[in-house]
Amino acid sequence: MHECAINQANRSVTTKPLKIFISGPYTDASDAIQGRNTQRVIDIGIELYQRGHFPYIPHLTHWVDKRARELGVGLKWEDYMNWHLPWLEICDALYFVAPSKGANLELATAVNMGKVIFRRMDEVPVLPVQYRLLGV
Repeated sequence: MHECAINQANRSVTTKPLKIFISGPYTDASDAIQGRNTQRVIDIGIELYQRGHFPYIPHLTHWVDKRARELGVGLKWEDYMNWHLPWLEICDALYFVAPSKGANLELATAVNMGKVIFRRMDEVPVLPVQYRLLGV
């Protein structure tokens, strides 16, 4: 159990910021749906940051994917999973948004690594300002 997470057994809260990997659907044949999926995860990342934590938002590679297609670079689903999974290793927790092929793999990997898993925002502790880095 990480020092700065909710203890799932007794729901106690400690005081150190978490690095939280956000996992949710991205891939779709529609650029519009990929964009909405990206915006949804960015919104969650903003809320996690406002709670005093440091989100990792893998969906930001949406812009890498768009640029790679413009350049004719054939990045595949597996390439993006290989890109993101090393970041999951250094995160303290995973915030699971909704199931998808990739999100389910990330969730299973996080569980195997013993990461704290959040499924709802009200499970994520709000850190008092004095416990945030720089106190701001």
